[in-house]
Amino acid sequence: MKLVILGGGGFRVPLVYDAVATHEVVMSDGSPFIEEVVLYDTSQHRLDGIQRVIQARAAQLDAPPSLRASTDLRDALAGADFVFSAIRVGGPEGRVQDERVALNLGLLGQETIGPGGLAYALRTIPVMMEVAEAIADVAPNAWTINFTNPAGIVTQAMRRVLGERVVGICDTPIGLVRRVSRLLGVSLEHDQSRVDYDYLGLNHLGFLRSVSVDGLDRLPEILADDARLEEIEEARLIGKDFVRALGALPNEYLYYYFHTDAAVGRIDATAQTRGQYLAEQQAQFYDNVAGSEDPLALWHQVLHEREATYMAEARDEERREEDMGGGYQEVALRMMGALATGRAERMILDVANLSDGRRVVPELPDDVVLEVGCVVDADGVHPLDVGPVSLVELGLMARLRAAEQAIAEAAITRDEDLAWKGFALHPLVDSPRLGRALLDGYIEVHDEIAALFRRSLSVT
Repeated sequence: MKLVILGGGGFRVPLVYDAVATHEVVMSDGSPFIEEVVLYDTSQHRLDGIQRVIQARAAQLDAPPSLRASTDLRDALAGADFVFSAIRVGGPEGRVQDERVALNLGLLGQETIGPGGLAYALRTIPVMMEVAEAIADVAPNAWTINFTNPAGIVTQAMRRVLGERVVGICDTPIGLVRRVSRLLGVSLEHDQSRVDYDYLGLNHLGFLRSVSVDGLDRLPEILADDARLEEIEEARLIGKDFVRALGALPNEYLYYYFHTDAAVGRIDATAQTRGQYLAEQQAQFYDNVAGSEDPLALWHQVLHEREATYMAEARDEERREEDMGGGYQEVALRMMGALATGRAERMILDVANLSDGRRVVPELPDDVVLEVGCVVDADGVHPLDVGPVSLVELGLMARLRAAEQAIAEAAITRDEDLAWKGFALHPLVDSPRLGRALLDGYIEVHDEIAALFRRSLSVT
């Protein structure tokens, strides 16, 4: 089978290659289920650097998948069985502008949360719709696994073309379930038949509402125990007393909703935003890897620095090793393996509310892409039932998705008023005046957004 990685020059792509090259999943005849990996990117410079890293890793393995790179989208996609999408439209520099425009208005400047995420979506959705059309044309039977952010609304937009064959992924929800399970003395990997969980939300806005072992919900005892909560990063970030009051463990990104002022203050107090840090780090890496005698060692060093500083504005200490995510490649691998072999896997994925002929959350529209527990097998992706939805959860999901939906429609229809509406309605903006200022600011700094609304391009 052929796997195509869109954004193949991205820094973390070697994680995906390593996962498929070292996995134990095989087809019924004993052959590896991924035999060819194709990297696609618009930047030959980045492709060359990542190829050097992957080739160094492949040299350490027995019979690794073949590797090819291309800057031609349709050539790369032709005949694909799986497409993994991790495209960053506008590159690291675009992220810097997404963050800075919001911060200049006193609002949260973060890549996927708040106005920065909406600007990212405005730039990204038109490109991803073209990608979806290309997939439908030259690889109509492929499953697309979307990690392109903001993953939920990008997946929802791509479903207009690809339907159920595009699914969004994120590693933070299953990482939370794994940590809670470990505190309960069970393993998701080895005790799957004993562990059950109820997770519901949108991408980067979700709640773990129960974790059951042998049929008994054990989450209440975790919430009641300060020592155990101290071992869970999400509880440390958001506050042990508050997660206890909620009666659920929020996704770590809800820190930005529950502690917005603190997050903005911490970001403003730093010498550079996360986007600026990564833009500089990545530029240096790609320059250095071209002449490195040990590209794999260099990549590992930079990866550790990157992971250790993740969400640094939310914590007072360096990120603990056991809290580091980086597991999105595992989620993608498990999903592809289940679809290819038929051996069922349970995981948390971004899928449509209306699935298998029923609504997962009756109060939300059919096309809303939720992040929810699913079973994946040879027949596809099947969302599981969830418990009753609280007003807190429903209100946050409905408000956020209303803003994102307006942005998605604006990106497709080029309707500037819809974009204004989307920015103004976001729960971290909540102001028509600031919504207008954000839109004008992003039009000024992003040529892609200026062109979308047929404005004069910025002069730099």
